[in-house]
Amino acid sequence: MKVAVVYWSGTGNTEMMAQAMAEGAREAGAEVELLTPEGFPASKLGNFDALLLGCPAMGNEVLEESEFEPMFTALEKHLEGVPVGLFGSYGWGSGEWMEDWQARCKEHGANVFGDGVIVNNTPDDEALAQCRSFAEGFVKENS
Repeated sequence: MKVAVVYWSGTGNTEMMAQAMAEGAREAGAEVELLTPEGFPASKLGNFDALLLGCPAMGNEVLEESEFEPMFTALEKHLEGVPVGLFGSYGWGSGEWMEDWQARCKEHGANVFGDGVIVNNTPDDEALAQCRSFAEGFVKENS
């Protein structure tokens, strides 16, 4: 199984989560590529069996608007039947951005795994272990 872990990070928090997701997916036997939005045009989706997507909450609980949102907007219309797991960090709010993001994925037919992983501010060891566990479960369910 080939998994793309595509993330955007402003402070490094979501990047830490992305690295832990990649580790977990590899531990479960997946071939993993860690990418940022500029390295993942929608045309690259066909090169992968599944996606782990990471973006922090920005502004009024929305996806990052200059890089991640344009990439995701181009990608979402191609998600029919694609296994997708979501993750990200936030500094305020209730996690509404994750709920909205999952709904968008489901509207486009993605096979969304679990409830995603959200972490308040900097991920600690427990949060990073949760990321690795989530990615392992994601790979095992979709292999």
